[in-house]
Amino acid sequence: MTRARQDRLLAALVRDGEWATAATLADSLGVTPRSIRSYVTALNARVPAGTAIESGPQGYRAGPEAGAALRSAGESGTPRDRLHTLVRLLLDSEDGIDVYDTAEQLHVSSATVEADLARVRGLLGGTELTLERSAQRARLLGTETAQRRLLSRLAHDEMDAGSFDLDALRRTLGEESVGARAFGPFKSELVAELGALGYFVNEIGITDVVMHIAIAADRVSRDRGLDEPSVAVQPGQREVADIIVRLAEQHLDVRLGTGDAAHLSTLVLTRIVAPGARPGDRARSPLDPEVESAVRDVVTGAAAEFLVDIAHEDFILRLALHVQNLRQRAREQAWSRNPLTRSLKSTYPMIFEVGVYIANGLQERLGIPLLDDEIAYIAMHVGGRLERSRRADQLLTATIVCPGYYELHELLRSSVARSLGQAIEVVGVETRVDPDWASVDTDLVLTTIDPAASVGDRGDRIVRIQPFLTDADIDRVQQAAGRVRRSRRLGRLRAELERYFDPSAFRRGLDGMDAEAVIRMLGGMLVEQGVIDEDYVERTIERERLSSTAFTDALAVPHALGMTASRTAIAIGIAEPSMAWGEGRVQVVALVAFSENDREAFQTVFEQFVEVFSERESVQRIVRRGTDFTAFLDELVAVVDG
Repeated sequence: MTRARQDRLLAALVRDGEWATAATLADSLGVTPRSIRSYVTALNARVPAGTAIESGPQGYRAGPEAGAALRSAGESGTPRDRLHTLVRLLLDSEDGIDVYDTAEQLHVSSATVEADLARVRGLLGGTELTLERSAQRARLLGTETAQRRLLSRLAHDEMDAGSFDLDALRRTLGEESVGARAFGPFKSELVAELGALGYFVNEIGITDVVMHIAIAADRVSRDRGLDEPSVAVQPGQREVADIIVRLAEQHLDVRLGTGDAAHLSTLVLTRIVAPGARPGDRARSPLDPEVESAVRDVVTGAAAEFLVDIAHEDFILRLALHVQNLRQRAREQAWSRNPLTRSLKSTYPMIFEVGVYIANGLQERLGIPLLDDEIAYIAMHVGGRLERSRRADQLLTATIVCPGYYELHELLRSSVARSLGQAIEVVGVETRVDPDWASVDTDLVLTTIDPAASVGDRGDRIVRIQPFLTDADIDRVQQAAGRVRRSRRLGRLRAELERYFDPSAFRRGLDGMDAEAVIRMLGGMLVEQGVIDEDYVERTIERERLSSTAFTDALAVPHALGMTASRTAIAIGIAEPSMAWGEGRVQVVALVAFSENDREAFQTVFEQFVEVFSERESVQRIVRRGTDFTAFLDELVAVVDG
């Protein structure tokens, strides 16, 4: 547990890239500041020649060698390393292992090995493997496919703290396995040859495929290849299989059999999406009418539920192709990891929520159980569609104030459009030396002269620039535009929040409660007010089981799919110290019940509320000072107002 917390601490510092105090980090991990200091010492010890975590007056931040520390295998005797070694021994021996001999080999007691075997049993859920004991011998029973699934789980466990790492994979498979160096050329040639066949390769997915190829190569080298495929290999699949077999022999010195070739080609094809392929191209698989119909209905429902512009034919087609591959992966339990899941969830909670809604609909229609990583892929499709359909009126408007002198103002307008055209739209140019500042009502004013003293508190939208635009001018305008957008967003949030909060739906102190108990407690407050019924509470728990609503390291926003509340309301729970929620920990729980009449407000409240609680300092201020409802609301409003 200690090493896992060390990894979580370092991963959080790497992700944020900012200074953080020991107290703040302790809250997020649910430990004491003293523990944080000991974790920092241990993490720096992983890289004796460098610094994993820097210390200073402001606290701690990730150092230059943070990545190396995350990838470090640590001491060979750590529980995780010993567990992985034990699993490899079980997988490599058909006759099983002797507990006492294994204890001697690992330089631990037999009681420690017995405890590790109990942990092995905990890893076997969903793998179709069983651990058999007969006196002092232990043996894994199950198919080769199930054993590889367990290896895949161990490899992902090694890489949880960082990105895809072939050295970590080699630690999982054993130091005598195929070296990581061989996979660079292998992957490059695989991607190139797939591209020549007309496929668009998903780089996020292909790295996961490389992991499965590495596992297959290792198992085949131990005479543990897969049986012949039970179904006929399709022509398109045969092309991909031939490429994999040839490249494996060339780069990995392994001859894959028919069963492995068919299995790996299926994995490759289900991780390749060719949305731009024309009907009839060989890179495009025939679209199953059942999948297309389900996707069309679910997307139409999501567009209406969240008022988002995604019900387009090209989006439905692309997502249907993805879901068709997803269904095939689900049948083989070959889930695809997504390293962007966490950042998508915290940065684009609204988009992720649409992904959850679509995933839930697909699960009901097609029976596909979806994990967070797979939901994140759907959310990426949603985000891509919304980005393409973003309206021009989301640009900030600007007026240029530049006293006329020949064509100077026109040159400046052209420079602004060229350098800042994606952020702002110039809708007017004032060439007078004494413009009527009060009449200029655009979001920003870009001026080459000092504004009049009468401008007053509206001066925060005025940016002083040079007649000939400089890089420093561009930076200042972009920063001002960011401030205006944030102020506008959070201003809407403040107006909404003051309507939805209620003093009687506030609870401080969630000690000893788990996520479901907190949901029932906060939901019960809203039930008493007549805002929701018990069914809404149950649906909120069901939504939580689909995907954790801990959208940041500090905030969970449990809610039901479907806006069925009699009115919109928010119940707040404060946890100090932090409490476990999903795979992380949170300090604030906001159970949100939306009514159908407030459908348009959903995006504002959801995204901006999460944005406020993504800032560590703001969270600590609200949690520590929000001792009762009035103080909590005052601090929240103060943070929103900046």
